[in-house]
Amino acid sequence: MELHKESDISCSSAAEHYLIELMNEIKIFSPATVANVSCGFDVMGFCLDNVGDEMVIRKIDKKGIYITKVENFDLPFETELNVAGVSALAMYEAIDVDFGFEIEIYKNIKPGSGIGSSAASAVGSVFGMNELIGRPFNKTQLTEFAMKGEALASKCEHADNLAPALFGGFTLVKSIAPLKILQIPSPEDLYATIIHPQIEVKTSESRAILPNEVPLNKAITQWANLGSLIHALHTSDYDLIQDSLNDVVVEPYRSQLIPLFNEVKDVSLKAGALGAGISGSGPSIFTLSKGLEQANKVKEAMQSVYETSEIDFDIHVSKINTQGVKIIG
Repeated sequence: MELHKESDISCSSAAEHYLIELMNEIKIFSPATVANVSCGFDVMGFCLDNVGDEMVIRKIDKKGIYITKVENFDLPFETELNVAGVSALAMYEAIDVDFGFEIEIYKNIKPGSGIGSSAASAVGSVFGMNELIGRPFNKTQLTEFAMKGEALASKCEHADNLAPALFGGFTLVKSIAPLKILQIPSPEDLYATIIHPQIEVKTSESRAILPNEVPLNKAITQWANLGSLIHALHTSDYDLIQDSLNDVVVEPYRSQLIPLFNEVKDVSLKAGALGAGISGSGPSIFTLSKGLEQANKVKEAMQSVYETSEIDFDIHVSKINTQGVKIIG
């Protein structure tokens, strides 16, 4: 297991977490995320700031993992059938304790929305458990546990949503075996606008529509865009970000599953967005903008498209969240 740029705990932070270890429960915020970021299919993602689930993780005398509350959406209480439960079980098997954990899930990210709903559940349970037992695992190890839960939802182990939820900011999954996650700087004035049309796009369907082979010229364009985007984020080059947010491999196929996608993208770019694309497997559509004022202008343009349709939608403007999952109580 490899790790990149994962900082040690400071003395004050260590004392704080010692006190948390003495506590029996913790409340956390587990954020929504955007995966792929146009040209980074299955390897890149970023973390949102004001959209996410809340979870309570509690120590109990009885050994095992138990889902005791799920609010807002109809998700299974059976531990082995719940994403948060499966990731928690993976971690629980790696520790030797004489107690168990209860998990309460206050689900604010709609399942199937394309902004990392299952990842938020998978990350939240292992993060909370880790805090309550004194942080024996680092973020990369927590990602590995969370991948087991994510696989329950998507039928394969991947970390493009999990990594930004745990590390915050932009992340690149360099490799899965061994797991290596790279943290990418986030330009200070970068904002995301996300619109979620209230339709369902199943991950299995969105993967099935993709071709098994990619022409070499498109592959070259795609990895050039990804390399340019990484450089642009490191240098806060907004013009290069704009020039790099282009997906020639996945978007042409998946966009067919999202009503009005091309119209939303077109008006967003005309309104001044740096770029627009599909968030994860959809149906959410993300844009990136320089500055909050510009992001709000893009919001107005995006929602104007769906307001003329019969499709309900949610829309959010968010600064890039550089912290990731966090304690809120």
